[in-house]
Amino acid sequence: MKKSTSRSFNPGKGQQVGAGARALWAGAGVGALLLGMAASPAIADEAPADASGLQEIVVTATRRPERLDQVPIAVSVLSGDVAERRILNDIQDISTAVPALNFRTGASNKDRNIFVRGIGTITTSPGVEPSVSTVVDGVVLARPGQATLDLLDIDHVEVLRGPQGTLFGKNATAGVINIVSKDPTEEAHGYVDAAYLSGGDEYRVKAGVSGALVPGKLTGLISAMTSGYDGNVTNKATGDTVNGYTHSGARTKLRFTPNDDVTVTVAADYLFSRDSVPTGVFAGTTQTAYPTNAVTNSAPLAASLAAAGIHPSAYNTEVSANTNSGTKDNNGGIAATVDWNLNGYTLTSVTAYRKWQNIQSQDYDQLSVLSTGLPNVVDNGYLLFSQTSEELRLASPKGGLIDYVTGVYYMHAVDTEVYQRAVTQVSGGGTLSNNGTSRFGTTGDNYAAFGEANINITPDFRGIAGVRVVHDDLDYHFQRVASSATAVTGIQPSYASNGSTGTTDYADRLGLQWDVDRDVSTYFTYSRGYMGPAYNVFFNMTSTAALALKPETSDSYEVGVKAKLLGGRLQANLAGYITNFDNYQANFSDTVAGAIVTRLINAGQVSTKGVEADFTYRPIDNLTLTQSLAWTQARVDHFQCPAGAASSCDIDGQPLPFAPDWKLDSAASYTVPLSSGLKLVLDTDYRWQSKVQYQLTQTPDTIQGAYGIWNAGVTLASEDQGWRVTGLVKNLLDTHYSSYLARGNLAGVVRWVPRDGSRYWGVALHKDF
Repeated sequence: MKKSTSRSFNPGKGQQVGAGARALWAGAGVGALLLGMAASPAIADEAPADASGLQEIVVTATRRPERLDQVPIAVSVLSGDVAERRILNDIQDISTAVPALNFRTGASNKDRNIFVRGIGTITTSPGVEPSVSTVVDGVVLARPGQATLDLLDIDHVEVLRGPQGTLFGKNATAGVINIVSKDPTEEAHGYVDAAYLSGGDEYRVKAGVSGALVPGKLTGLISAMTSGYDGNVTNKATGDTVNGYTHSGARTKLRFTPNDDVTVTVAADYLFSRDSVPTGVFAGTTQTAYPTNAVTNSAPLAASLAAAGIHPSAYNTEVSANTNSGTKDNNGGIAATVDWNLNGYTLTSVTAYRKWQNIQSQDYDQLSVLSTGLPNVVDNGYLLFSQTSEELRLASPKGGLIDYVTGVYYMHAVDTEVYQRAVTQVSGGGTLSNNGTSRFGTTGDNYAAFGEANINITPDFRGIAGVRVVHDDLDYHFQRVASSATAVTGIQPSYASNGSTGTTDYADRLGLQWDVDRDVSTYFTYSRGYMGPAYNVFFNMTSTAALALKPETSDSYEVGVKAKLLGGRLQANLAGYITNFDNYQANFSDTVAGAIVTRLINAGQVSTKGVEADFTYRPIDNLTLTQSLAWTQARVDHFQCPAGAASSCDIDGQPLPFAPDWKLDSAASYTVPLSSGLKLVLDTDYRWQSKVQYQLTQTPDTIQGAYGIWNAGVTLASEDQGWRVTGLVKNLLDTHYSSYLARGNLAGVVRWVPRDGSRYWGVALHKDF
C-alpha cells in the first residue's frame, strides 16, 4: 500500500471571588499490585542510591529543586530514561503511564487535549485557555495543540495534580505538565538511538552531542530526531495507509557561566510534523439517544459503507474517504533563562518566544460516495499562533522563619486563523454546491504577580501560603462569508463580529505540612484555581457566541502522606482530594442543518474527588516494582442547559468525559548481571482502566469498556562500552480498544484507532560515544 500524504492549503493573506468552605473528603491507602515477572518503572527510574534504598528524586514543582518525598503536592514523575525504554514519545503516550492523566486524541493537534483528575478543556477556539497547563523548561504553552510535540532530550516529566495557579505561569485550574529537558554536560558525550516497530513500519532515529565549548564557562547540547509511521488504517477509496505520521525536529541548549553567581541558559527547539489521522473510522451506522436509549439507524450511511466494502464495528480499521485527512505542523521557540545568585537569594528571568503553524485538510463527511442525505463536506484550515512571555521571580534561601518564591509574569498571545468548508449535495436530480470561509483571530494579554511562602513554625512543622493576582485582557475578531443566505449542512450564513473583555481575579493556596520523622511527611492544602474569560471563536460562530464566557474557578482540598518504609526500600505516596468547579467551560453539542457542531458554554458546576497511590518497591537490589493507581469520581453536579436545548441536556450526576473511575499502571524491572560487564534487563508493564465515557452528552454508544494492555521487553547492555539492544512486544494479549469515540459528523458513530490497538513488536538500539 502507498503511504498517504496530507494535502496542503494556501489560505491567502489572513488578518495577520471568594472561596467557599466545603467538606473535606480524604482517602485511604491502596495495596500494591505486582504484575508480571519483571517490568520497567512506570513513574521514575529508580536506580539504588546505596545497597538498600531507592534513589532520591528531585523535582521543581515548587519552582526550586526539592526532594519528591518532601513536596506537599501530589506529583507523578516520569524519567526520560524510562520514557525511552517504554517508547513513550509524547504526552499522549505518557498519559498511559500516569493514572491521573488522560488524553483526548483527534484528527488534528487543534483537537487534542489533556485531562488531569478528569478535568480538561475540550475546544478548538483560540479564545479559550486550557485548564491543564503545559510548561517546558519554565515556559508556559498557551494552546493545547502546542503541547502535542514529540519529546526530545527529556530529563523528566512532572505531572502536578490539582490546581497549581500560584506558581506556574498563566492559569492551571486542573493541573500542570512540567517538562524538564536535559542540560548540557561539561564532559564530551554523544549518543545515537534507533528503533523499528512492526505493524506499520514505524521507525525512530535520534542523535545528540553535548560538551564544553569553553571549559568551565560555556557548555552546549544539540540533538535531532526523525520518525515515521505508515499507519494502521486503510483508506479503500484512495488505496493509502493512513493514521500515521512523519516527524522531524531538533533541540539545542547553551549554558554560559561567566562566574559562580550567574548562569545564562539559551534553549531553542523546532518540530515539523505531518499526520494522516482520519476524522474517525466508522464503528456503527446507528445512534443511541440519551437518556431514552432509542436507536436511530441511518439507512443511507449503511448503504454507502456497504457499497464501499466497509464493515463498521468496534474493530474496524478501514475508511472510504475521497480525500485523506491530514495536518502539517510547524512548532518551535526560543527561551533565555538567567539565574543570578544574590547572597543566597536567586533571581531568575525567563524570556521566551514561541510560534505554532497548523495546516489541516479534513474529509468531514468521511465518505467517498455522494448520496441523498449524505453530502460531501471538505474542510481546509490554517492557523498561525505566536506568544511572547516574561517571568521574573526571586527565591529566598531555605530555612529560617520564612522562605518564599515571588515574582511577576506577562504573556502576549496572537492567533490568526482561516477556515474554509465546501459542501456538495444531491439536489433535484443534480448537485448543489455551497461554501463558506471564516477569518478570525484573538489577541490576549495576561499579567500576574505571585508569591508563595513557607512559614517554618518549627523545623518539622510549617504553614504554606501563596497567592497569584491575575489580570486578563482578551479581544477577538470574526468574519464569515457564506455562499448561501440561509443555513446549509455545516455552514451558517454570513456573519461578522468582534469583542473584548477583561477580568482581574486570583488563585491561592493555603496549607500545613508536618514532617513526622525523617522518612514520613504529611500535608493538607486548600487551593483556589482560576482560568480566564473566554470566547467561542470558530468557523460556525454566531451571535450566541459573541458574549464572553465567565472565568472558570475551582476550590480544591487535598491531604497527602509521603513515606519511605522498610529501610528505604519502599516509597509510598498517597493523596486524597475533592475539587469543585464553578462556571465550568465546556463544549455543548449542537447541529447546523443536520451537521454536528459544538458551542462552548459556562456549563455550571462539576466536581472531582478521589484517591491516588504511587508505590516504588525494591525487595532486592536488582528488582524494582512500581504501582500507580487512581480512583477518580469526576461528575457533573449541575449542568446549565443553554436556551433552546433538548431535555436530554439534563446530565446532572453523570460522569465527565475522559474520566474512568479506576486506572492503574503496574510495572517491574529485573536486572541480571552477566560476565564481561554485560547485563540483562527484563521488563514488563501492565495498565488497566475501567469503562470511560468519551462524550459530555452521555450518549451510550460513545462508551469504551474496561480494558488492559500488557507490554514486555528484554534488554542486553554493556555499561563499559555504552551500548544496549532492546527487544519488546506491545499489547501482548492483542487487546482491541478505541482511544476515542464520537458521533459521526453526519450520521453513525466513529472511533479513533490507537497505535497499540493491536499487538506489535520492535527492536531499539542505543550507543554512547
